[in-house]
Amino acid sequence: MSSKIRNIAIIAHVDHGKTTLVDAMLQQSGVFRANQAITERIMDSNDLEKERGITILSKNLCIEHNGLTINVVDTPGHADFGGEVERVLKMVDSVLLLVDAFDGPMPQTRFVLKKSLDLGLKPIVVINKIDRPGARPEEVVDMVFDLFCELDADEDQLEFPIVFASAKSGYARFEPNDDNMDLEPLFQTIADKVPAPDVDPDAPFQFLVTSIDYNHYIGRIATGKIFNGTVKEGETVARIDKDGNITRNRISKLIGYQGTQQISIDEASAGNIVTIAGFEDISISETLASTEDPQPLPYVNIDEPTLSMNFMVNSSPFAGTEGKLVTSRNIYDRLQKELRTNVSLRVEETNNTDTFKVSGRGELHLSILIETMRREGFELAVSKPQVILREENGQKLEPIEFLCIDVPEEYQGTVIEKLGQRKAEMISMKPMEGTNRLEFNIPARGLIGFRTEFMTDTHGTGILSHSFLEFAPHKGEIEGRKNGVLISIDAGETVAYSLFNLQDRGVLFVNPGTKVYEGMIIGQNAKESDMIVNVRKGKKLSNVRSSGTDEAIRLTPPHIMTLEQALEYIGDDELVEITPDSIRLRKKILDANDRKKSEKKKSA
Repeated sequence: MSSKIRNIAIIAHVDHGKTTLVDAMLQQSGVFRANQAITERIMDSNDLEKERGITILSKNLCIEHNGLTINVVDTPGHADFGGEVERVLKMVDSVLLLVDAFDGPMPQTRFVLKKSLDLGLKPIVVINKIDRPGARPEEVVDMVFDLFCELDADEDQLEFPIVFASAKSGYARFEPNDDNMDLEPLFQTIADKVPAPDVDPDAPFQFLVTSIDYNHYIGRIATGKIFNGTVKEGETVARIDKDGNITRNRISKLIGYQGTQQISIDEASAGNIVTIAGFEDISISETLASTEDPQPLPYVNIDEPTLSMNFMVNSSPFAGTEGKLVTSRNIYDRLQKELRTNVSLRVEETNNTDTFKVSGRGELHLSILIETMRREGFELAVSKPQVILREENGQKLEPIEFLCIDVPEEYQGTVIEKLGQRKAEMISMKPMEGTNRLEFNIPARGLIGFRTEFMTDTHGTGILSHSFLEFAPHKGEIEGRKNGVLISIDAGETVAYSLFNLQDRGVLFVNPGTKVYEGMIIGQNAKESDMIVNVRKGKKLSNVRSSGTDEAIRLTPPHIMTLEQALEYIGDDELVEITPDSIRLRKKILDANDRKKSEKKKSA
C-alpha cells in the first residue's frame, strides 16, 4: 500500500507561487466538481493569510492521480515561521522547491532549502512563473545549482529533476519552450522521482506529532505521519512525551484527507498522513506508539527565538474602552493557549504581574500573534522588540541575518550607507534587469526599524527580504532612531487648525478629530529631540475679517502606521497600544514632569 503513496512538501520564498500551484494541482486532479466555485489560494484559509498573501500555517491535502495518493503539505515561506517548516519536513519524502523564473533564489529559498537538504531530502526544482515578463529560466537554474553547492548538497541531491511551470496558468513543462498546457509533467515527475515512504506496515505502530490544532467538538487533535504499523479508530495507544514518560489513551477519532477536506476513517497504515483525536495534553514532536512495544521517534529540534518583547496590560487613559479582554489573566491564558500550537514561541513571567516577556523568530512572527489577538477582542501594550543575545565561552553572541535587497541603481548608494551605519557587511553585488541585487550579513537588531526607512529612501521601489544566518560575536553599538517625536500635552480631540500649524514641525500620525491623551505620540519631530505640543488649540475668533482668513485649512495626509511599522518605529522609552479598533504610539511614562524626572535619574 505504501508504494502507492507520495508525501511531498512545497517550499519556496514568500510569493513565489506555492499556494497558487497547489490550487492548480487540485483543479487538475478532479478534486473539485466542474461547476464548483473555487476561491483563489484556497489553502490560505485564515483571514490574515488572505489579506497579506502569505502562508502562516502549514496545511495538508491529498490528491489522487493515476492510482497514486499524493499527500501535499503547503508550508510557510517566511523564516519567521520556520518552526512550521521544520516540523512538516519530517512527514515528507521529498520537496518541490519553487523558484521564481525572474527573481531566482531569495533568502527564504535558502532557508527552506537548507532545512530540507539537512534532513537528506532530494528536492524537485520547479522554476515557476516562466510566462512572467523578463523571465530567465535557464539562468535561474544555474543560480539554483550554485545555491545547492553553497549549502553543501551531496552528489545525489545535486542531480535534482527540473520542471518549468506557470502555476497561475496551470501548466508544467520539461523544457521552457514546450507547448504542453497542463500539469501532467509535474505529476509524472512526482510519481517517478519521489520515493515511496520508507516504512514497515507490519511493525509496531509509531506516529510522530508534527502539528496541533483544536476542534470545538472533539478537542485537541494531532496531525502527523504514521512511520510504522497500522492504527484503528477506538484503539488504545501509548503516548510518549519528550521526557520519555508513557501514558495510554483511546483514539476517539481518526481523520484522513480527501482533497482539502478532512474525512473520518476507520483505519490507516504506515506512510499515510493523518489526524488523531483523543489526547487532550499531547504536544508537538511527541510519539504515539503501540502499547505492546512503545518506542519513541527522534525528537524534532526547532530553531530558538531571536527576538523578544514585553506584552503588558494596557494602562493608557483609554484602557477598556475598545476591547473586551483587557486583564493580565486574559493575556496570560491566551499566550498559554498559543504555546500549545506555536512551537517557536516562548513566554516568561516577569517581576511585574501585568507584564509577560514573549520571544519569537522575528517581528513578523510576533506581529501576527498580536494582530490575531486584537481581532479576538484583546487590548494590550507592547514594548520595542529586543534581540536575544547568547553567551558562549565568555563571549557575547548575537543573531546575524542574511539580507537580500533588490534596488534601482540611483538609490543603492543611500541604502549601502544606511546599512553601513547598522553594522551590515556587504558580501555581494549583482546587476539585474533595471536593478542591482545587494547581499549583506547584518545583526538582527540592525534590521529593527530599517524597513520603513528603506521604503522611504527607495520611494517604494526596493525589495527587501532576510533570513536567520547564525549567531556571531556582538558587533558593537548601533545608533537608534535619529528623530524625536511630537507628544500630546493634553487629552481630547485633535483640531485641524492646530494640526495645520504643526505640519512644519514634522510628520503627523493622526487625523483631525482623533481622540488623544497626554503622553500619546501624534507625529515625528523634524529635529532630534522630543517636543510636547497642543493638538487641541482652535482658531481664535475675532470680529475683524481679512482677506484669506476664511480659506479652508489644507492638511497633508498623515502617516498612519501599520502594526509592523509601529513596532519597528518605537524607541526604548515608548510603547505601542493595541486594541481591536486602534494602534496608538505612546510614551511609557505619560506625564511630562515624571518623564523629566526619570531622564534625570538615568543621566545621574
